[in-house]
Amino acid sequence: MRQPLAFVNPAAKIAPGVVIDPFVTIDANVEIGEGTRILSGATILEGTRIGRNCTIFPNAVIGAVPQDLKFRGEDTLAIIGDNTTIRECVTVNRGTAARGRTTIGSNCLIMAYAHVAHDCAVGDNVILANATQLAGEVVVDDFAILGGGTLVHQFCHLGAHIMVQGGALINKDIPPFVKAAREPISYTGINSVGLRRRGFSSETIREIQEVYRYIYMSGLNVTDAIERIEAELPATPERDEIVQFIRNSKRGIIRGYFS
Repeated sequence: MRQPLAFVNPAAKIAPGVVIDPFVTIDANVEIGEGTRILSGATILEGTRIGRNCTIFPNAVIGAVPQDLKFRGEDTLAIIGDNTTIRECVTVNRGTAARGRTTIGSNCLIMAYAHVAHDCAVGDNVILANATQLAGEVVVDDFAILGGGTLVHQFCHLGAHIMVQGGALINKDIPPFVKAAREPISYTGINSVGLRRRGFSSETIREIQEVYRYIYMSGLNVTDAIERIEAELPATPERDEIVQFIRNSKRGIIRGYFS
């Protein structure tokens, strides 16, 4: 259903069942999946792909060109998965030549005034609370939760199942399964409540805790801790995910609370 006061470019591909409220602007080269609703005042610009059953709230701007001086008008995308909610005044910029796309996964909640910059990759089931700001080329893995007003430096990688305190300033990578808080941002324990809610067993949570004891409480440097973990702890999917994350970290991981 399309209100007559909305502007929808005839070249946009709008699936059946999409609801478009008055005063919406939808550009050419836009695709919107069935069951999605675009509320009054939202702006959907060229290169945007929105999945099924999403809700885009008033004054959100999806697909604006990157705020990056290296951008030269290349043909890039901003992609939103299925069942994702984009709240008021959120901005999602499309990609640059670096990745070609900015992506937000399915079943995400992007709260009011959040910003997702060019070439970010946000996974599934992620929550970005109000006024969270992601700089360019940030990666946020599945089930991460970032508290309100979090600021994330460009190129940071935030692991799966993490919980970050509101108002955090993040300039290092945050490995999976942890809670991060304080200033400077630090490891403060395992996100055990979130893990239990998602079906992780008590045994698995204890195994994750043991891995992080080596990393943050053993007195070892990170390289030595990783070697000890692989030599002394049994291989599990979670152990290997943590080890691989840390080995691949380009910015280094956050410090420990007791470091």
